[in-house]
Amino acid sequence: MFGPKTYADEDLAREAMEAIRWPNGPVCHHCESKKYYATKKVGRYRCANSKCRKDFTVTTGTVMERSHIPLRKWVEGFAIMCESKKGVSSLQLQRHLKISYKAAWFMSHRIREAMREGGMTPPPMLGGGGKIVEADETYFGKPEEVYVSPQRKGRPFLKGHKKRNSRPIVSLVERGGRIRSFHVASADQDVVTNIVRENINHETRLHTDESRLYARMSEEVAKHETVRHAIKEYARGDVTTNSVEGFFGIFKRGMRGVYQHCKEKHLHRYLAEFDFRYNHRVAMGVGDGVRALLAIRGAEGKRLTYRQAH
Repeated sequence: MFGPKTYADEDLAREAMEAIRWPNGPVCHHCESKKYYATKKVGRYRCANSKCRKDFTVTTGTVMERSHIPLRKWVEGFAIMCESKKGVSSLQLQRHLKISYKAAWFMSHRIREAMREGGMTPPPMLGGGGKIVEADETYFGKPEEVYVSPQRKGRPFLKGHKKRNSRPIVSLVERGGRIRSFHVASADQDVVTNIVRENINHETRLHTDESRLYARMSEEVAKHETVRHAIKEYARGDVTTNSVEGFFGIFKRGMRGVYQHCKEKHLHRYLAEFDFRYNHRVAMGVGDGVRALLAIRGAEGKRLTYRQAH
């Protein structure tokens, strides 16, 4: 579906987009009517429902709505961001697509929004009967506002504990399956317990390290098992957190090597990008073309304005 011809021809790109979003023909975004007629402008349709009569295109109601970037460049942008394991910088997109840096930056954030889990339907619970979910937390970068305890206000600055000066991330990965990551204001027991409760099936086996953050996990899942990193125990039988720690390695290498830095308010979108590629990896039977198709399909029902993104 995607290739050099699609990237060079606007009509082929539009037809590819329409086939992904409307496999059975155009559907009005405003009233969901399947009755329509084409207007004089190619790619623009008008709803035939007498109570609607609104115009729509394949980008209406998606992250691409009101974009002045040609569809062929959107298709190629999705493909580029879905092919790379560690991500693609806005500068690389700018050079490859021959658009401005501002447009490339905004495009990349809108594509990340399309990759975000959820949208039209709520995400399914992770795990289930007999399945294993690994949970772990990590810390990345520095928060926009450095934490200063009440006791230290007005005193000379001293470098605080690493976890105070970093952005907490909590991730849940189903063994051999999907991952779900969260950027949280603080990683404490209540926050982590709520994340587990809302995202993991109660019949799941949960594997974590011995951190106090997971002290109440036995109340939320069928069985909670831990590995003791303090004594250099990283696996005991099938009890391990190697999968989630491997994801953290991919995420941090990508952020430091490709993106180098990001504002804290954007971190959740970068997590969505890395989650998406992990959830649609080759080991799950998903190739580059299908991954791009799924990302484009995920654009429906989501909007991200420049003001929201900036």
